[in-house]
Amino acid sequence: MQKYLPQAYQLMKEMDDLIKEGIDPLHLEMIKIRGSQLNGCAYCLNKHITDAIQLGEDPQRIHVLSAWHEAKNWFTNEEQIILQLTEEITLIGEHGISDDVYDRAIEAFGEEKTSHLILAAISINSWNRIGVGLQMHPIKYKD
Repeated sequence: MQKYLPQAYQLMKEMDDLIKEGIDPLHLEMIKIRGSQLNGCAYCLNKHITDAIQLGEDPQRIHVLSAWHEAKNWFTNEEQIILQLTEEITLIGEHGISDDVYDRAIEAFGEEKTSHLILAAISINSWNRIGVGLQMHPIKYKD
C-alpha cells in the first residue's frame, strides 16, 4: 500500500497522529491490540503488543486481554468502557454500538475524547484489513 498508494497511506498516518493527541498511549495500544485480536491480524498484534510492553504495560494484562470480560478486576472501569467500545465498533455489523456503551463512554470521557476513541477503533480496523488483506505477517518466530 505504501508503495502503490502512498497518498492514502500518508492520510491514514496523519489520522493516527491526530488520534494520538487525544488518547493515553497505553489506552491506544489496548484498542489496537483488542481490535487486532478480533480481526485476527498477527502483524498488528505482534507490533502493538511489543509497543505496549515498551510503554510499560504489564504483560500479564496482555495475556488476559482477549478474555477481559472474565478478568474485569484487572482493568479499570475506563479501560472496560474502552474495550467494550472497541469490540462494538469492530463488530459493528452484528449489533451496532449500544446506547449503554456510548452513554458510558460520553459520561466517562466526554464527547471529544469519545470521538478520539471511536476513531482509534476505526483506524486499527482499517490497518487490520490492510495487514490481513495484503497478507502481511510478522517475522517468523524463532525456533
